[in-house]
Amino acid sequence: MSGKGAPELSVRNVSDLRVAVIAAQWHDKVMDGLLNGATRALHELGIDEPTVIRVPGSFELPVAAKILAGRGYDAIVALGVVIRGGTPHFDYVCQGVAQGLTQVSVETGVPVGFGVLTCDNEEQALDRAGIEGSHEDKGHEAVTAAVATAATLRSVSEPWH
Repeated sequence: MSGKGAPELSVRNVSDLRVAVIAAQWHDKVMDGLLNGATRALHELGIDEPTVIRVPGSFELPVAAKILAGRGYDAIVALGVVIRGGTPHFDYVCQGVAQGLTQVSVETGVPVGFGVLTCDNEEQALDRAGIEGSHEDKGHEAVTAAVATAATLRSVSEPWH
C-alpha cells in the first residue's frame, strides 16, 4: 500500500474504549517504531491505559487477538512485521496472519487494526515503522482505524431515543 488515498479519520469521544495492542517481538527496531506509533495514537485519542502484550512473532497475533476479543475489549491492534526470505515461508505466514486476524474480527465483532507489515526487505519495513525518516507510521494508522471502527459500531449499536 502506498499510503496514497488514505481517508482522514476524525475520532472523538473514545477515551472510555478498552483497547489492546498485541505486538510481535521479531525485528526490534521496526517493532519499537510500530509500538511507539500505536501508543502515541492512543494517547492522542485520550486512551492512556491500553493493554499491551507481546507475542513471539506475527503468526501468534491471531490467537492472542481471539482471546482478548473474548475479554471485553472494544478494539484490538495487531502489530508485526514479516520480511520476505528465500522460501515460501513468507507467503504462508502473511496469509495465515491476515486470514486469522480477519476471522477474529468477523467472528467476534471486535475491530482488529491491521498493523502487520509484509515487506520485501528491511528497508521497506523501516520506511513504514514510524521512526525518524519513515514515510509512513503504520502503528499509528492501525490504532486510528481500529478505534474509529469501534466508535462507529458503538454509535449504531446504541438504542435510538
